[in-house]
Amino acid sequence: MITRLTPQDAEFYRLESSSNPIHIGSLAIVRCTDAGDGAGPPILNYDRLVDLVESRLPLVPRYRRRVREIPLSLGRPVWVEDSRFDITYHIRSSALPDPGTDEQLHDLVARLASYPLDQSRPLWEMHLIEGLSEGRCAIFTKSHSALVDGDTALEIGHVILDTGPSPRELADDAWIAPREPSDVELLVGALAHLAAQPRKAWEVARDASAGAFAVIGTAGRAVDSVVSAVRTVATGAPDSPLNTRTSRNRRFDVVRTDLEDYRTIRGRFNCSINDAILAVVTGALRNWLLSRGEALTESTTLRAVVPMSVYVEGSDGDQLKPEAEVSSFLIDLPVGEPNPVMRLSHIAHATEFNGRQRRGIRARTLVHLAGFAPASLHAMSVRAASTFAEHTFNLVITNAPGPQTPMFIGGARMLEMYPVSPLLRNQASSIGITSYDGRVFYGLNADRDAMADIDVLAAAVRDSMEEMLGACV
Repeated sequence: MITRLTPQDAEFYRLESSSNPIHIGSLAIVRCTDAGDGAGPPILNYDRLVDLVESRLPLVPRYRRRVREIPLSLGRPVWVEDSRFDITYHIRSSALPDPGTDEQLHDLVARLASYPLDQSRPLWEMHLIEGLSEGRCAIFTKSHSALVDGDTALEIGHVILDTGPSPRELADDAWIAPREPSDVELLVGALAHLAAQPRKAWEVARDASAGAFAVIGTAGRAVDSVVSAVRTVATGAPDSPLNTRTSRNRRFDVVRTDLEDYRTIRGRFNCSINDAILAVVTGALRNWLLSRGEALTESTTLRAVVPMSVYVEGSDGDQLKPEAEVSSFLIDLPVGEPNPVMRLSHIAHATEFNGRQRRGIRARTLVHLAGFAPASLHAMSVRAASTFAEHTFNLVITNAPGPQTPMFIGGARMLEMYPVSPLLRNQASSIGITSYDGRVFYGLNADRDAMADIDVLAAAVRDSMEEMLGACV
């Protein structure tokens, strides 16, 4: 099966560079043995993970397809079935020195997140990381942003999760590796496509004469529903150490917080959970800037792109669910404001204003899919963020709700889940946030040279939460 990349898929495929790999990462921590000391028999191992993923690939068929360029650049690249698809190439195994610490895990994830995916194969990898202390193991997944659109193409984390310890059964997959089309066949197909659409043929010729590949049909129209309402306020972002030339090396750290604390803040100040999360992030960024000796005044701000799926409380008040769309807007975070209540007030007013204007990407497929996981929403969020001009924001904060009941991977209970969002061009850090099973997890991805002090930001998140809770008394 041959399908043409959409304009936005093609744009993401072209965005990648050695210092800016554009893949969405997801880190799941699971209980791999029944015994807390890790001495029991494994619930999940490499072979079982391979079998599980292979059985679920029919639900994400694009994970067996690779990108092929059209000769002479006569049109957008295409997805073709990979005739040499080898699942063991994509699923890999690593082990930490026993007993592996969380810090060792984060260092390994940073290294894995640093290098681009192999563009000659389907654009994803999954790493089973064993040897973590207390009978735990980790699953780190990388999926290229061109691969996941959140609607017709989901992130593989959606389909390997189950709501119970017994993996759900699917029909046998009869997939057989097909013969791939030759370059001549791709060229003939592209010429036929252009012959049927003269306007696109003219666009291809125009762009080729300019010496550059352009996304045919203009990617701007494809994402207009995400950002058109806020383009007019996209002025230059404030100067910040968050914006600098980046290397290809990364650092990664995490923060674990309790969802109930955000509900306490919401109840005290009549704001949304999203507002409470952004207020905590703002306080953390303020403390991090102060630790660097940055001069702050009350008017100092950082501008963030905040693509998020909005949290909606269920009828029982305990379940968080996403709306059927992902929205994106720019917001100035008041990092110069010393009063945490005033910071929250500024953010609540800003998000309310943007909420009246926002237009979003539909995500009905995500909302209604059994075993919902937030990785696809983070992928959509990064797509939305990348449509803003480079100099109009300081950082990206993606925020997507996950399931509030325990989930399982191959029978092993998932304990924690962290997004690992990519760094866009000249962005020293990205902050990904996910809720799961009563907790809110932060994944902090950063350039190794520009933000060697990522651990300071992680500690600042915890301090900011304490400050916000203190203001609730």
